[in-house]
Amino acid sequence: MLAQGNPEFAGNEITLLPSARAKYSDMFQAIREAKRFVHLEYFIFRNDSTGRALLDILHQKANEGLEVRLLIDAYGNYKAPDPWTSDQIDSIRSLGIQLAIFDPLRFPWIPNMLHRDHRKIVVVDAKSAYTGGMNVADYYLHGTPRTGSWRDMQMRMEGPVVDEFERIFERIWVGTTKEDMDTLRYRSDGRPVGDKLVSVVNREPSRTPRQIRQSYVEALRSAQHVVRIVNPYPTNTHSVRRAMRRALRRGIRLQIMVSSRSDNHVTPEVIGVQMKKMAKRGAEVYYYEGGFHHSKLMTVDHELASIGTANLDGRSMRYDYEVNALVFSPDIAQQIDSIFDVDLQNCQMLTPENFRQRFSLKQRFIGRVFQILKGLL
Repeated sequence: MLAQGNPEFAGNEITLLPSARAKYSDMFQAIREAKRFVHLEYFIFRNDSTGRALLDILHQKANEGLEVRLLIDAYGNYKAPDPWTSDQIDSIRSLGIQLAIFDPLRFPWIPNMLHRDHRKIVVVDAKSAYTGGMNVADYYLHGTPRTGSWRDMQMRMEGPVVDEFERIFERIWVGTTKEDMDTLRYRSDGRPVGDKLVSVVNREPSRTPRQIRQSYVEALRSAQHVVRIVNPYPTNTHSVRRAMRRALRRGIRLQIMVSSRSDNHVTPEVIGVQMKKMAKRGAEVYYYEGGFHHSKLMTVDHELASIGTANLDGRSMRYDYEVNALVFSPDIAQQIDSIFDVDLQNCQMLTPENFRQRFSLKQRFIGRVFQILKGLL
């Protein structure tokens, strides 16, 4: 029922990487050990020490004769304080790295803003794939003055599901570069390596526009006991809000963790208004005080886990390219639940009283006014 037509793959091994240090250490080592190819797709690949360190490894692999392809979203690069310039991009290409920029920004710009590539995918030798909420940037390691430390989640997948992430990468790469790829060269032998069943929820605006929000709706509809959600921007869409309300009416325990700090303006006020409404209907809303929680996680009944790139906002659900993985595994779900429980120690539960303390009259007014734009926030 939860698959909603999304492809399912049995026989996988899943490793959670619950911090930037864990992600970069694991992924960088996998790339160092690569023998055939490395494919990377990122919304943000910063021109900083982390980005340059990864480029050094990719350069080394290209020198060894491996095929190295890197796709970066144009807007994700443009919004960075120190974006890669045209000359720097040419220099990277001269290192043997095939670098493509997804949907370059052109006047009048507005059409370019609609469908951005917000995915984070790395595929190494058809043996392992990585996805989750983390881009490539120093702030995942060191935080920022505005947000403090960053919390996020990534995972490594091994097994038949890796080929699906490779197919996702290939579609956007070929669409961007027009390269004639011999895709069979990048497939695994399909043999199982573990016992995890994974369903891949891939959102492409022209092919599967409703997949992300339908997966949340079906997860909430199928829940029997408890749903736990961690998301930095839960402004939600109408269908997801309605599914949450219906779950609460059925007696489902709904726990939502949002971040006290944010890297966006206005969005926190809109989230606050939305979360107040959900709390009034019976949801447990927790504000994480330990920095900026950028993770995109959900568990259902301690048996199903969703890990991926999609925010619970209109941008991710109506416009952007996104991918989530639904992992049908009590083991993985309970690992995430354990992390949730630890994070609760750094949270304050939202109540009518502290809502007014958390949001001033001006902020509450802004939140209500900007609700009309929440599909774009």
